[in-house]
Amino acid sequence: MTDSEKYLAVLQKYWGHSAFRPLQEQIIDAAYHGKDVLGLMPTGGGKSITFQVPALCKEGTCLVITPLIALMKDQVDNLRLKGIKALAVYSGMTHSEILQAYDNCILGDYKFLYVSPERLATDLFLDKVSRMNINMLVIDESHCISQWGYDFRPSYLKIADVKSFLPAGTPTLALTATATPEVVEDIQNQLQFREHLVYKKSFARKNIAYVVRKTDDKIGQMLHILNSVPGTSIIYVRNRKKTKEVADLLRNEGFTADHFHAGLAHETKDQKQEAWKNGSCRVIVATNAFGMGIDKPDVRTVIHLDLPDTLEAYFQEAGRAGRDEKKAYAVLLYNQSDISKLKKRIADNFPERSFITQVYRELACYYEIGIDEGDGFMHAFNLIDFCSVFHLPSLQTFNALKILQQAGYVELTDELDQKSRVMFTVTKKELYDQDLSFDPKLDEIINLLLRSYTGLFAEYAMIDEDMLSHRLSLSKDELYHKLVSLTKKGIIQYIPGKNSPYIIFTHRRVDDQHLKISKDVYEKRLERFQDKIQKVIGYVQDEDHCRSRMLLQYFGETNSCDCGICDYCLKRNETGITNKEFNQIKEYIFSRLKTAPTHFKQLVEESSHLEKHVVEAIRYLQDEGWIEMESNGLFKLKKEPTA
Repeated sequence: MTDSEKYLAVLQKYWGHSAFRPLQEQIIDAAYHGKDVLGLMPTGGGKSITFQVPALCKEGTCLVITPLIALMKDQVDNLRLKGIKALAVYSGMTHSEILQAYDNCILGDYKFLYVSPERLATDLFLDKVSRMNINMLVIDESHCISQWGYDFRPSYLKIADVKSFLPAGTPTLALTATATPEVVEDIQNQLQFREHLVYKKSFARKNIAYVVRKTDDKIGQMLHILNSVPGTSIIYVRNRKKTKEVADLLRNEGFTADHFHAGLAHETKDQKQEAWKNGSCRVIVATNAFGMGIDKPDVRTVIHLDLPDTLEAYFQEAGRAGRDEKKAYAVLLYNQSDISKLKKRIADNFPERSFITQVYRELACYYEIGIDEGDGFMHAFNLIDFCSVFHLPSLQTFNALKILQQAGYVELTDELDQKSRVMFTVTKKELYDQDLSFDPKLDEIINLLLRSYTGLFAEYAMIDEDMLSHRLSLSKDELYHKLVSLTKKGIIQYIPGKNSPYIIFTHRRVDDQHLKISKDVYEKRLERFQDKIQKVIGYVQDEDHCRSRMLLQYFGETNSCDCGICDYCLKRNETGITNKEFNQIKEYIFSRLKTAPTHFKQLVEESSHLEKHVVEAIRYLQDEGWIEMESNGLFKLKKEPTA
């Protein structure tokens, strides 16, 4: 069996596909043969296949590093449904859960271990990973390792150190959906690539019409778009409150609509996503928390009611439209006040240094952590309560914590919806020796757990307390106390669920004078953020260039052509011709006249465009002083054309 046949057999066995998407097999083959490779594939391009297939073709465990906890958990669940053994370790798990996961990878035949980047620097991880048979190192969202990227994570810089603990020659596969040329180079340098091998799929989405509309009636425009373009839609807004407000408005207008944000319970998110995916809900109004890992091909419109912070973020979100390669629209609605709000985000994202110091000091007071204490301290964190106690503005406080995270003092995790977990802490033989006759319900609970979940003696299982309480005819509160009782008896380890982010002190507390926020963390990041904000403003205010072409040039694709379907390309200029056709005629005329002066009749007859359009273009270029006619009747260039 050839290598290609081997890859295809794995693809067919676990995913049921008979062929790879463009670039997938090249990346798979490079990783399988031990090469370091960077794969740039747009959102929905099938990045996970590029490491899951070669990892399944090799002996050992694939180590996957990703900052997206929700996506990590989804991928682990999906792999397990396919019968592939996978585990995840991330902030918010207990020490015993983490230890169990690592030991299972050392002793068992687990194929995938997903780890959040913050785990990498711990002695426990380095000790355990050095004893694992790692066959590949995968870095998802690899733009996070570059300080030129839009979402730099300091913890990603630890990845290169981890490589020395892995078997010699372990290949590194870095993946990202969006990266500028400088980020591409930086990723490879930071990860110490042996081969600077890059596979890049063009970011061009020829079926997406990018549209920017300046309007003071965004709601009216949104309703017009939804009424004009049938099919599924995503509407992106900036804050959680607005998701519900817009969804309620849409329902009042007769649309099936719902709202989505990170603060919803896990079950609620699943229900909303499923309703949207199966078509019973047409429109989902969401913050940027929606979309990661959700591959719905028939999204016809993605509408932004607020300006994004970066073109990278916008491109990813807009790219969720039209994955079936049929015509789709990415519409960005804005007004002048949105420009002012976007500029204000600079001050919100980078509060004064004195304020950052204040937040750090009061965070330590909140948890009663003294000077030189707290290293490794972890606790559920409620931002609203913290800000209320110390009378702090919530947005600036959140961003101050993010800067403290960049500086290496704390870590604020994503909001985790942790389901309750259970694992037996006795052996099967010891379990059957237990005397639970004093409370028959305890015996019922044990039997139901064993019937409902597998592997409970080897690892933690997430449990459905609604199902268990219903089957046992107990209230959820009664079930909780029974599970706690079994834990106290040493029979199980029960970890109740919790929906909360966590704050972790990754460094012992220092006093105010010794809190160091470097220029790299503050001033240089501030400059880059300002530049990215300006790029967004430039994109929406530019009315003289193809939208698709502008986006592609931002990502380093300088040889692209006008798309022909964006708002600029379809707009008719003074000649009455669309911008796209006028630009094509203009380029044709310039290229002819660069070679030699040409007669009017030749220019018209030898063009592939309508005669009247060529005549109008010639007249316009002559009036604007680009070309002129000599006394002999030949046209020549009057000034050198610009790009």
